[in-house]
Amino acid sequence: MSTTEAGAAGEQRVAVVTGAARGIGAATAVRLAAEGRAVAVLDLDEAACAGTVETITAAGGRALAVGCDVTDAGQVDAAVARVAGELGAPVVLVNNAGVLRDNLLFKMSESDWDTVLGVHLKGAFLMSRACQKHMVDAGFGRVVSLSSSSALGNRGQANYAAAKAGIQGFTKTLAKELGKFGITANAVAPGFIATDMTAATAARVGMGFEDFKAAAATQIPVQRVGEPEDVADAIAFFQSDRAGFVSGQVLYVAGGPLD
Repeated sequence: MSTTEAGAAGEQRVAVVTGAARGIGAATAVRLAAEGRAVAVLDLDEAACAGTVETITAAGGRALAVGCDVTDAGQVDAAVARVAGELGAPVVLVNNAGVLRDNLLFKMSESDWDTVLGVHLKGAFLMSRACQKHMVDAGFGRVVSLSSSSALGNRGQANYAAAKAGIQGFTKTLAKELGKFGITANAVAPGFIATDMTAATAARVGMGFEDFKAAAATQIPVQRVGEPEDVADAIAFFQSDRAGFVSGQVLYVAGGPLD
């Protein structure tokens, strides 16, 4: 662990990554552990976090699996308290937990809408509210929330697009409210990233995943789809000491400019 990534007294800083059992969340948890953080690996199913935790501990890092429904305030508060007690006060938060319930507007149910807005927006709110107390006490904090290129609008994703656009407004507001306490807030907005979620989208439209990725790559200037590690790299910067003067920003990780 580099001395620049430790706290004032040299203690190991603690990060919480939600939705970290797989995909972008898992890659981020592993990357932050490599950066010297102790990492709480949160997901709805605690058992599903085992693989991420094992990867971190096998490399010599510290990690803790925590089951938590980020839409439930009681579970969120209990999870953050457990992290503080077993790993240390969480001063880095990555709001990554997310779900898809894609459909055209006239087919979209209230449940589809509520579930997506709940996990993405309410989850980010509850987790940020619970962790900020520890950040304020420490005089240091990093909140990195996952937006998406879909925030700009995407057919069949009225719920997801609204949630991801909301994340950007939420992020900018946190940056203004919490900056005086040494806390920054930024958002990372991925484009097409090869994950279980995009594989599910391919299945929904009746395409094989490899064909789906190949078709997507033709529309991306760098001519490839993104990998979870591409997003983890951006998050790693935002949560670092090096990014202390960068706050309220949205970084699109999409392989090129977006219209």
